[in-house]
Amino acid sequence: MKILSVNVSMGREINYMGERLKTGIFKEPVKGRVTLHHSSLEGDAQSDLVNHGGTYKAVYVYPFEHYEFWRHELQRDGFLFGQFGENFTVRGMLEQDVHIGDVFRVGGATVEVTQPRIPCYKLGIKMGLAEFPKMFLASGRVGFLLRVLAEGEVGEGDSLERITAGPEKMSVRAINHLLHFDPENFEDARRALRIPALSPGWRRSFEKRLVQAQNRKATDFKPMREAF
Repeated sequence: MKILSVNVSMGREINYMGERLKTGIFKEPVKGRVTLHHSSLEGDAQSDLVNHGGTYKAVYVYPFEHYEFWRHELQRDGFLFGQFGENFTVRGMLEQDVHIGDVFRVGGATVEVTQPRIPCYKLGIKMGLAEFPKMFLASGRVGFLLRVLAEGEVGEGDSLERITAGPEKMSVRAINHLLHFDPENFEDARRALRIPALSPGWRRSFEKRLVQAQNRKATDFKPMREAF
């Protein structure tokens, strides 16, 4: 497991549907070592602080192995590191092999996996394809986000050493499928909620699912009339 590229952006203004929009999705590789802070990577800025950045979404990681899939799927070449808006382009960290709650040592920092990435319309802008976020999500090749447990310097070529496995061994791919494509799987929703590292947003989604299921069950229950 290795970082192939560290990518950052301080934000860029673009025209979108007749309006000026600032976005940090246009990441570019940075040479040398940079400091990984608790809320973000040095030299990187999130323009939408409601949906991006913060404690549980400080760093976005994407596997380089998926680049070839998208080249074939989209019949396009010329992809560069940071193509999908990721901070770390990595090798050897596919979604089925990384779990929510896994803790890694990378460079001088320690990080924890908190959730899969949910693609937004800005990814469609970056790729020049409005429907791309839906394609991205359906593929399961979404990457994942990290919380920074200990700050430190990181850089291209750093290895990622897993020092703790997530408590439920629920992979990024599995929990992504659970949220978006398996709404009736309440057992795994409860399992997901047992993972302390799970980000607050994803935790609320699963809690809401279980409450709604319980409310439906209560509404559907009709007591039998006594027979005389």
